[in-house]
Amino acid sequence: MKTNKPKYHQIIDAAVEVIAKNGFHGSQVSKIAKAAGVADGTIYLYFKNKEDILVTMFKEKMGQFIEKIVDNISQKQCADEKLYKLIEMHFLQLSENHHLAIVTQLELRQSNYDLRLEINKVLKPYLLVIDDIIKEGIETGIFQENLKIPMVRQMIFGTIDEMVTNWVMKECKYDLLEDIPVVHELLLGGISKEKK
Repeated sequence: MKTNKPKYHQIIDAAVEVIAKNGFHGSQVSKIAKAAGVADGTIYLYFKNKEDILVTMFKEKMGQFIEKIVDNISQKQCADEKLYKLIEMHFLQLSENHHLAIVTQLELRQSNYDLRLEINKVLKPYLLVIDDIIKEGIETGIFQENLKIPMVRQMIFGTIDEMVTNWVMKECKYDLLEDIPVVHELLLGGISKEKK
C-alpha cells in the first residue's frame, strides 16, 4: 500500500510503473493518477505536465542512484576497485527495479530535444563521478597517464549503459550481475598501465 507515502512520491513511483508498461506517449496523466491513487487534479499540484513528471522522476531517481554509488565507492581504496563498485551499483540498482530500467533505457531516449537537454543536466553529476575515478587512477599510476578523460568517460558510461539497454531489450531474461567482472576486466584492459 502507498497510503503512508507523501503524494508526491506516490505519483513518481506510479509514473515509473505506468510509463514502463505503456510507454511515455501512451501514459496519460489520468493513468498515472489512477495508479498513484490520487485525483487527476492532484497531479497538477506537484507537476506542470507529463514531461515535468518524467524529468522530475529522473531527477529524483538519479539523485538517489548517484548518492548510493558515491557512498559505496568512497569506501573503496583504489580507482580500479571504485570502477568495479560503480559498475556493480549501476547494474544492481537497475536490475532491482525493472520498471525504472525500462524508463531510463528506453522511454527517456524517445523524448523530445528539450526534455533530453534536461535529462543530460541531471546526468552530469554521475559523469563527474566517473571523471573523478579516472583522474584518481591516472594520479595514482593505476591508469595510463595520457588518457583523454572525456573519451574514457564516454567509453565507461557507454559500455555500462549499453549493457543495461541490451538486458532490457532482452526482457531482463538473464542475470545482469553476472556480467560485472567481465565488463570491469574489459574496461580496465583499455585504460590500465601495462604491466612490465
